[in-house]
Amino acid sequence: MNAALWTDPIVQLFVLAVLGLLLGRLVLRRHPVWRLIAHLVFLVVLTALLLYHGIEPYAPDTETGDVSRRIFIGLAKAVWWIGGAMVLISSVRLFLIFERKPREARLLQDLVVGLIYLGTGLSVIAYVFSAPVGTLIATSGVFAIIVGLALQSTLSDVFSGIALNLGRPYSVGDWIVLDDGVEGRVIETNWRATHLLSGTNDLVAIPNSRLAKANLTNLSTPDESHGISINVRVASAAPAVIEDVMRTVLFSSNNILKSPSPSVIIKGIDGQAVEAELSCWVSSISHVVVATNEIYDLIFRHCKAAGLPLAAPATSGIAQEQDVAYVQHPGTAWRLLNAMPLFSPLTEDEKEALAESMTRQTYRKDTIIAEQGSRLTSLMLIRSGVVAIIRGWDNREIELTRLSPGDCFGEEGVLTGAELPGSVKALTFVVAYEITQDRLAALMHDRPALADELGLILSRRLEAERLQTREPLSCDKEATSFAARIRHIFQLH
Repeated sequence: MNAALWTDPIVQLFVLAVLGLLLGRLVLRRHPVWRLIAHLVFLVVLTALLLYHGIEPYAPDTETGDVSRRIFIGLAKAVWWIGGAMVLISSVRLFLIFERKPREARLLQDLVVGLIYLGTGLSVIAYVFSAPVGTLIATSGVFAIIVGLALQSTLSDVFSGIALNLGRPYSVGDWIVLDDGVEGRVIETNWRATHLLSGTNDLVAIPNSRLAKANLTNLSTPDESHGISINVRVASAAPAVIEDVMRTVLFSSNNILKSPSPSVIIKGIDGQAVEAELSCWVSSISHVVVATNEIYDLIFRHCKAAGLPLAAPATSGIAQEQDVAYVQHPGTAWRLLNAMPLFSPLTEDEKEALAESMTRQTYRKDTIIAEQGSRLTSLMLIRSGVVAIIRGWDNREIELTRLSPGDCFGEEGVLTGAELPGSVKALTFVVAYEITQDRLAALMHDRPALADELGLILSRRLEAERLQTREPLSCDKEATSFAARIRHIFQLH
C-alpha cells in the first residue's frame, strides 16, 4: 500500500468516518439523546462527502481501477450503512418505550434492533459486495430449515422464553411450584431457561419450553403472604367446643398473620372423632415451616389443657385409649406439670409434692395480671387461655410474645430479681397455677438441672424482646449468663 494512497480524499474520508463513529459510540454511550444527534450528524456529513465524490452508497459498485481504492470505497459504504443502522437503533432505544411495561418494551426493542441489523447486513451484501441477495435468501432459506430442524429444542425454548417474558407469570424473586412438584425461588430467567433455587439450596435449571407447557403456581403473587391449612382429629366432643379450642390455638400463635383472619371449619364427624381444618396466613413462604410446627405444638398443648385427646386416623381402625398415667393422677396441677418439659427431670413423687403446693389463679379477659417493671415473686404456669407480654416502648405498645398452656411467666423476678420486660395481659379467660419462690428453691436444690431449663426460657424471652424492639441489650442481660445467675441466687453448685 503506497504513501500516495493516504493522500486520496476517499481514504481520508474513510478514516475520518471510522474515527467519528467510534468517538460517538464511546464518549456519548451514557447520553442517548446526544448519541442520536451525533449519529445523525455523522450520517448527514458522511452522505454529503460520499455524494460529493460521486459515490452512491445505496447503489452497487460499478467502478473499476485501483484495488486498494475500491476496497476503501467499499469500506466507506459499509460504514455508511452501519451509521444509518446506528441512527435507527438509537431512535428505537430512545422512543420505543412503554412506561408501565419496561420488560415488554425491551423485548420489542430487541426484536426491532435485530431486524435493523438483518436489513443492514443484506444491504451491505447487495450494495457493497454486489452479491445477488435474492439468490442468497433462497439458499439461506434451505439452510435455515436444516438449522431449524437441528435446533428445534433450542428454538422452542427461545420462543417459549419470549412468550413467558410477555405473559410474565413470574418474576425474579417469586416462589413458584410446577405441577410435577418442582418448586423454588426464581433467581434468573433468560431466553433458554429459568433458574430456581430450591428449598434445599440447590440450583434447578428448567427449560422455558417445559415451563410454558406446565401448570405453574406462583406463591408470591399478588403478594408474599401464603396460606396454610392443617387438619386435626379430636376424640368425640361437642363440635362447638372443639371449634372454640382450635380458634384459641390460632389466636395464641406468634407466627401467623392476624389479617386475613384465621378460620376453623368442622370438616367431618363420626363415632370416634371430630375432624377440623385450621386455615391461616403467614407473611411469606419462608415462614410456613416455622408457623406449621408452632401450630401443631399449640394444638397438642391446648387439647391437653382442655382435656380433648387427639384421635387416631379414621382409616387406622384403632380405638382411642386413655393414658393410664392420667387415670392414676386425675389432678389438674399434676397434669400440667407432667405436660411441661421444664419439669420432666422430676420423679413422680416430686411432681405430686409440687402439685399439692401449687395454687390455682384465674384472670378474666383483658385483665392486666402484672404491670411492666414490676417484680413477681412466683412462677406462674398457664393451665388454659392465652397471655400476652406487651411492652410500652417509644410511646407505643409492642406485643413481645403470646403464651399458651404449658408456658410460664414471672421467671424474671423469681430467678434473677429482674423487672418484667412488659405488662402481662390476659387475652382470654386464663387459668394459671402459682409456684412460690420458696417452694421453687427447695425444688432446685433437689434438681439443679432445672436452673439450665429456666435459663433457656429466659434467653428465649429476651430474644423475642430484642427482635421486636431492636433495642441493644446490656451485657448483664446476655442469654448465656442466665443459668449462672440462677445458680448464684439459689446457691446451687
